[in-house]
Amino acid sequence: MNRILAISDIHGELGLLEELLLKANYDPQSDQLFLLGDYIDRGPSSSGVLNLVGELQALGARVLLGNHEAIMLNACRSGLAKPWNHWVGLCGGEATLASYGYQLEDFEEAIQSNTLPSFIKTLPKLEEHLQLIETFDIYIELEDAIFVHGGVVPEVAIADTDPMRLLWIREEFHAGYHGDKTVIFGHTPTYNLHQNPTDYRVYFGENNIIGIDGGAVFGGQLHAFEWPSRRIFSVDNKKPTSEE
Repeated sequence: MNRILAISDIHGELGLLEELLLKANYDPQSDQLFLLGDYIDRGPSSSGVLNLVGELQALGARVLLGNHEAIMLNACRSGLAKPWNHWVGLCGGEATLASYGYQLEDFEEAIQSNTLPSFIKTLPKLEEHLQLIETFDIYIELEDAIFVHGGVVPEVAIADTDPMRLLWIREEFHAGYHGDKTVIFGHTPTYNLHQNPTDYRVYFGENNIIGIDGGAVFGGQLHAFEWPSRRIFSVDNKKPTSEE
């Protein structure tokens, strides 16, 4: 493998992902692709992104779980109204369902009758993608770097860390990490890390952390970060949204 390319937080922006892979001249025969999570929710084409993620995985890409996939799994597998309403009401899940051709009312009867998991198993494409998500890893550790969705818990071995913390952690990691390995992560849009609402560039922290979530679904950029060269490929989302 000549290089590693890492991409995170696609959030249903299928067109941007396709454009970015072309711009980076991604070649599965010679490149290693790491996808760092949050393929779904908020954007217009979550189903299409997961289709492509499945194809890329079959070609050798290593695919990580994001917190949004974890939310979707919990909502669909638990059968409970609270996680379902949290996903579709607050996390952009309604847009994900729409990408499969469904509306919220299509699921009301199953929720009320406590049969949601079995009902979802009758929806072939949605069930196929849930099973795909269940194959995703939590982190990738190399000799010189760690790739993860949210970050790592400072002073705790990554193998001993609750996987959910690796998906959700923010400030404790951003400020408290001081490890030798570079951590490449998504989850937190870089405009928050830069403390500038219009700065979507990749974030290079002084403490050996690199944030690559360019807030694409919010009108920012989708980045492909090349390791170990640190070269960056970016595409702009020219259709900004007001939702956060």
